[in-house]
Amino acid sequence: MKKIPSFSKDHDKLLPGLYKCGESHGVATWDLRFKKPNAGDYIAQPALHTTEHVLATVLRNGRFADGIIYFGPMGCRTGFYLLTCGIADGDVAPMLKEALKEALKFSEIPGSRREECGNCAEHDLEGAKRECAAYLAVLENA
Repeated sequence: MKKIPSFSKDHDKLLPGLYKCGESHGVATWDLRFKKPNAGDYIAQPALHTTEHVLATVLRNGRFADGIIYFGPMGCRTGFYLLTCGIADGDVAPMLKEALKEALKFSEIPGSRREECGNCAEHDLEGAKRECAAYLAVLENA
């Protein structure tokens, strides 16, 4: 089988940041790398889950909502994938900075009630805010 693009990157050389993985059929795939791969520092599962809920909510309600196809976590717990359509490359980092700032304002976790979430017991809003703040600093210093 052909190796998928994300497995073709040397993960030992990846640093936290924002990377465009490619584009296919008008859909761009973005690597939001919160953590350095294979460095022993991973996003804790409850914080990862909550970050997904918060940022997906903010992005799908923001000014580029129509261009958000998907936002979700990487299985390795070092970041997230964002799929967009019709959003200019130059708008992605500012959009993410804006979304991260909004995420830091949340006092409740959207979609975290039992009837809304498949694992409602595993959330950590404060941990998610710490991860979002750290990633915001990475983007602002890029």
